[in-house]
Parts: sequence; C-alpha cells; structure tokens
Amino acid sequence: MSDTKYRIKTACPQCGCSAAAVMTEEEIKKRYGDAPNIHMTCDACQAEYEANMAEACPEWDKACQMAKSNT
Repeated sequence: MSDTKYRIKTACPQCGCSAAAVMTEEEIKKRYGDAPNIHMTCDACQAEYEANMAEACPEWDKACQMAKSNT
C-alpha cells in the first residue's frame, strides 16, 4: 500500500457545513471500500447524505481508475 495521502472534501446539502479528511489508500478502502458514492454524516446538523467520490476526492478517483486499468 502507498503512503500517499488523499484529501476528501464534502459539503452537507442540508446546512452547507463542509467536512474534510486526509486519509491513506488503506484508510479509504477500509472506511469506504471501492464504492463510487460515500455515505457521510454531518457533524453540525447530523444529516446523513451521500457524496460522489469522484467529486469529493478527484485524486483518489484518478488513482483508483488507474489501478483498475492495470489489472
């Protein structure tokens, strides 16, 4: 596994609060798997929402697509 860190940024559609996390490849796979959408809970209003991984973390999406094309 790589030590590269990826930044995941989302915004709650209900209240607009943003969330950001920095994770390694291993952490992302453990928490979100390879799903195209990730499930989030807003820290401010506790709303549950879904975010598109390609928009939340374009660098991870690109790395994931590159890995798929190499297999």
